[in-house]
Amino acid sequence: MSPITLPAADFLTAWGFLAMNVLTPGPNVLNTIALAIGSGRRAALGAALGTGLAITGWCLGMVLGASALIAAFPLARVGMTLIAVGLLVWFASRYLRRAMTGFAARRRGEPEAPEAKRGARARDGMVRALSIMMMNPKALTTWLTMTAVFPVARAGAWDVALFCVGACVVAGVIHAVYAIAFSTPAAARGFLKAAPWINAGVGLFFAGFAATLAATLFRLI
Repeated sequence: MSPITLPAADFLTAWGFLAMNVLTPGPNVLNTIALAIGSGRRAALGAALGTGLAITGWCLGMVLGASALIAAFPLARVGMTLIAVGLLVWFASRYLRRAMTGFAARRRGEPEAPEAKRGARARDGMVRALSIMMMNPKALTTWLTMTAVFPVARAGAWDVALFCVGACVVAGVIHAVYAIAFSTPAAARGFLKAAPWINAGVGLFFAGFAATLAATLFRLI
């Protein structure tokens, strides 16, 4: 019998939600791009590794904590789902506002490439990414939402392990792609020109996800 008890769809849904969060331009993405421009791919790949490690820490802490809470207080699952819906609506509004800000900045002709981070080594990039991830409130709100998106109440030890390893891989690979692809200012500017459209799409995605998750409350109550 397989030690993995949850269906693949549960993992793919949660990893997909995480990927959408990681893909969108934010402090950690801009850090990786800036390192790639100013210090080269090795420093940026160090940031990708740091991001993956930080994601693993958040995953283990939040998922295991949520599992313990639901085991002690089964009704906590309803409360966590309500929190997740609220956070998703907040995410959606924030990304849509960011998209509008990006379009407005483009009309004003403001520069779109981030300031380069020069002289960093791979270790510096990793430490920098770890510090950003551990102090970024976006990470906390993301993982609060993830504890409702991923069925922690039904997850066994192997499910949690697979989920956290997958989350590490998702975040690390996305940032590694950034590190390799955006190691020139021209490439970074091209990506950031698309940023308002990306933020608009992600905002709409999160709004739809919030509606879907809200619908599940009728099955929980």
